[in-house]
Amino acid sequence: MPEASERREMTLQFDPAALAASVTPPTRMMIGGRSVESASGATFATLNPATGEELAQVAEGAQEDIDRAVAAARDAFDNGPWGRMAPADRRNLLKRFALLIEAHADELAVMETLEAGKPIFDSSTIDLPETVACLMWHAELADKVYDLATPSGHGVVSTVVREPIGVVGAVLPWNYPLMMAAWKIGPALAAGNTMVLKPAEQTSMSTIRIAELATEAGLPDGVLNVVPGFGETAGAALGLHPQVDCVGFTGSTEVGRMFLRYSADSNLKRVLLECGGKSPMVVMGDAEDLDKVAANACESIFWNAGQNCSSNSRLLLHKSIADETLDRIDEAMHEWVLGDPLDPETRMGAIIEPSHMEKILSNIEKAMDEGATMRCGGNQTRTESGGWFVEPTIFTDVAPDMTVARDEVFGPVLSVSTFTHADEGIAMANDTDYGLHASVFTSNVRSAHLASRMLRAGTVSVNCYSEGDMTTPFGGYGLSGFGGRDNGVHAHEQYTETKTIWLDLS
Repeated sequence: MPEASERREMTLQFDPAALAASVTPPTRMMIGGRSVESASGATFATLNPATGEELAQVAEGAQEDIDRAVAAARDAFDNGPWGRMAPADRRNLLKRFALLIEAHADELAVMETLEAGKPIFDSSTIDLPETVACLMWHAELADKVYDLATPSGHGVVSTVVREPIGVVGAVLPWNYPLMMAAWKIGPALAAGNTMVLKPAEQTSMSTIRIAELATEAGLPDGVLNVVPGFGETAGAALGLHPQVDCVGFTGSTEVGRMFLRYSADSNLKRVLLECGGKSPMVVMGDAEDLDKVAANACESIFWNAGQNCSSNSRLLLHKSIADETLDRIDEAMHEWVLGDPLDPETRMGAIIEPSHMEKILSNIEKAMDEGATMRCGGNQTRTESGGWFVEPTIFTDVAPDMTVARDEVFGPVLSVSTFTHADEGIAMANDTDYGLHASVFTSNVRSAHLASRMLRAGTVSVNCYSEGDMTTPFGGYGLSGFGGRDNGVHAHEQYTETKTIWLDLS
């Protein structure tokens, strides 16, 4: 993701509202390279979180549709050219796919904004560029990951090879629909697998559209299939399907547990989980640039309206700099303009759906009941729009045992606590069942290294809020998930099987 200062200089080169009025929502599932209705003919409404209005009726997939999609993916894997194709040829087709997405980036960014309620500025300057970059990166890696020859001695040739695992299911979240799709598609397809994607029911359109573009790019029929629908039907059917070899899931810890059960109850398919988070930002007393601390704290918790699993929702401040840091945050918050997601000036958009908004507001009320001090925000806003918006909210005087300090709110709600000694701050940061991300701010190199090693998280950023980039693995500890990592070379490994070939020359 570009630095906040870099993004402030960016401008959009199209009229989002005009393009939104002309976009034709894709609503049919993609199976075997063809656009089809659901087997039952059922549909469901996808809504605009900024207005509450219906955008379209989308084909509702269920068991029979998952069966059709898995059969297409299985046939493409067992009998088609994709897995047997020279890696360089897969690379070239995936690059063509990425370039088609780039050519349709404005259209796709508008779809993301309409369905997810996120600012068009984010969809256009972060989500689409990151989607294209991810697919390009993994495409280029397709023919650059080598197998091994082992030193097994005279008279033997022993090799260790990686082979595609087979049919990969991917169950996607609603907060970053295309980026999370790319995180799965890039490494899985580059490794030679075929796929069935189940997008979140709230955000199906952009995923369907890129499956159409995959066919246009020349990916063989059945390599990339998309079945929209609900978790309890289409998602469960994918998790339980005996012909699916691996499922990658990004979403809540609660649903992640279900996929482990689905695997145990079916064919013991590999399960890759990236689940929730309650990430800390630890600011030591020697942190030098408090304006930077404030900007990163706001970026972390208000980006995508806090609907981000790695957001630093716990700000842990050394007491010596707590008051000054909070004052700087008050100033930095002015940049986080809440408004119409299609307005390029908006930096914070809508909450995905009414039930999630009510959950956020309930957590805010509980924090007040438990004794936290509300510094700002706390209310639903823009009610006249018909959409679902919550003000940026900050709580101070948060004790470590309060619910707002322990449970994932998944909204624009920051809890602030203080500590006296560095070891106390690290202990507070690690006092969680999650472990996806953490940040530490300090001007001391020794302190930075020690804190980074002591913090129990899959990614630790120092003097910034960052998830890393495409080259760095992303995943968590504890309730944040396990079984694999998105991004980096590690992502390719999880979609392959390791085989030893032992050849006796005697």
